[in-house]
Amino acid sequence: KALESVNVDYCEIGFRFAKNTGFKGPCAFTSEDFLNSLDIPKNIKIAIMLNGDDFIENNQFKFETLQRLIPVKAEKSRVNLVRVACHYEEIKKILPLFDYLNEYGYLSACNIMQISEKTPQKIEEISSVLSLSKVEIIYFADSLGSLSPNQIQDITLGIRKNWSGPIGIHAHDNKGLALSNTLEAINCGITWIDSTLTGIGRGPGNAKTEEIVIELNKNKQNNLNLVELIKIINKEFNPLKLKYSWGTNIFYYLAGEYSIHPSYIQSMLTDSRYQEEDILSSINYLKDQGGRRFNYGDLNELRKFYKISDIWHKKTTRK
Repeated sequence: KALESVNVDYCEIGFRFAKNTGFKGPCAFTSEDFLNSLDIPKNIKIAIMLNGDDFIENNQFKFETLQRLIPVKAEKSRVNLVRVACHYEEIKKILPLFDYLNEYGYLSACNIMQISEKTPQKIEEISSVLSLSKVEIIYFADSLGSLSPNQIQDITLGIRKNWSGPIGIHAHDNKGLALSNTLEAINCGITWIDSTLTGIGRGPGNAKTEEIVIELNKNKQNNLNLVELIKIINKEFNPLKLKYSWGTNIFYYLAGEYSIHPSYIQSMLTDSRYQEEDILSSINYLKDQGGRRFNYGDLNELRKFYKISDIWHKKTTRK
């Protein structure tokens, strides 16, 4: 209701994960029964997200997974928009997914992750492939939080080489640039904008809804009613932020600078075994060795390496 009061069009409530290895909360699966239990204002359309790699097994597309996750047509569902998060190498393999969503009456979006790591040639190739599919929106995500506003125009131009449809942006705030990047995207003609209340999200978080709606309403004559939005931020989101500490800091900034996956930083910050020097050492290692794809096992190896190095350094110093 707070989102409706500031004219937000869509609310992405959660994922539909294919792998249920334990209870992760209802928004990890966002079932039709769960959505039907909610009192959702009529003016708010609902979005969910799928993971592209859930539909690929042995290099083959798994229709049975799609049929299980999207069992009913849009006319019988509370879901209006289905977004599919995927890496560059998965796009060609999941194209049947967009055919299915189109046939079932859903608006669909392809969310390209880690766009900052893609060359102009690859971005043009992505737009060419997707222009021949049934997908209706191309989203790009600054997953590593490393983009700056001057790069947004180049990415948009690359997508526009072969794509004339709507484009969306999903900005991460590692370097405090999520708002600036989003506003630059709007200047470039991008019409789908992601944001979260107080920037809530993994690690450094995202562009803030409250800031975006203010920016978008600057030149409009009608007054923006922020009361409901501010109330829910103060009542619900600020206490959560104190508890979970999302938002950028120097470690996330460095991760954005060196294209390191933010989950490495988040995992170390929430693990009391990691001191400041451990985190900085790990960042230096990942900077040189590559940390774009998160692997929790790498953290244990990093810790072993740097603790051994510290012990060796102390012993040699004493000699």
